Amino acid sequence: MADKGARTSISKKTKKNLMVFSGRAHPALAEEVAEQLGTQLVPTSAYDFANGEIYVRYEESVRGSDAFVMQSHTAPINEAIVEHLIMIDALKRASAKRITVVMPFYGYARQDKKHRGREPISARLIADLFRTAGADRLITVDLHTDQIQGFFDGPVDHLMARPLLADYVREKYGDRELAVVSPDAGRIKVAEQWSAHLGGVPLAFIHKTRDINRPNETAANRVVGEVEGRMCVLVDDMIDTAGTITKAADAIMAEGAAGVIIAATHAIFSGPAIERMEACAAEEIIVTNTLPLGPEHDFEGLTVLSIAPLVSAAIKEVFEDGSVTSLFGGRA
Repeated sequence: MADKGARTSISKKTKKNLMVFSGRAHPALAEEVAEQLGTQLVPTSAYDFANGEIYVRYEESVRGSDAFVMQSHTAPINEAIVEHLIMIDALKRASAKRITVVMPFYGYARQDKKHRGREPISARLIADLFRTAGADRLITVDLHTDQIQGFFDGPVDHLMARPLLADYVREKYGDRELAVVSPDAGRIKVAEQWSAHLGGVPLAFIHKTRDINRPNETAANRVVGEVEGRMCVLVDDMIDTAGTITKAADAIMAEGAAGVIIAATHAIFSGPAIERMEACAAEEIIVTNTLPLGPEHDFEGLTVLSIAPLVSAAIKEVFEDGSVTSLFGGRA
């Protein structure tokens, strides 16, 4: 009997326990993910001190858990990142067995290389900070560049929203003659993947110039490729101030396209973005909810698709030691 009791005790200690945590940046997405996983978010106390310092405490034991801590790096982005780091530190000090960071939007991803001397590579710094805080693994969606996966010293599951977005486009616009357009030459690879998903439709790209001294500003020059008479799908990973993407949409229409729709994963929507998108030539702008969007971001022609099914499926695969790559037909 003593041996049986000992075996039962060991079994309880080694049973895997999935726990999902959320910061304050985008709790709605985290709640949706938890619901699809058949669980609830772990109750958490989080507040700011008068000087802006952040306090976090979990309201139940996390010892031995397989912890998935979600936070979208949204504005104010530095506060969101610091809160995320503090949450990880709290989990590590409370003896969580494994800590997986779920960041639907990876902050500072655009600072992934040096353009000039004396510049930082901030995307690498972010990876180092999360590793130092205690993260064992990262799950993220549509990184700005693939190389960021190599910045983190541990496994990185890079999820792709393209199937979700492309399936929506195919279902709604599949009866039209389509073309996929990249907003610049650097994202042709992504456009090729879109083209394949849509059945091999033609490709085009915008030849543009950028002043490295003026962030968020570009000049859309000419369209390279055949777009005349076609419904063009303008694809990008994010929309920030919307200057680049709206100029590209207008340039495509000037080349005789039958119409333009914009599809992007991350809806940052900073500054004049809403005004620019409302005024541009695009018939519809399709994004996901990797970042929170309030009523002030809503406008006619905006469609928001939920990324929660993809994130919850990835968490399930990681928890069960399965294959995240299998979610994309075996293609990373």
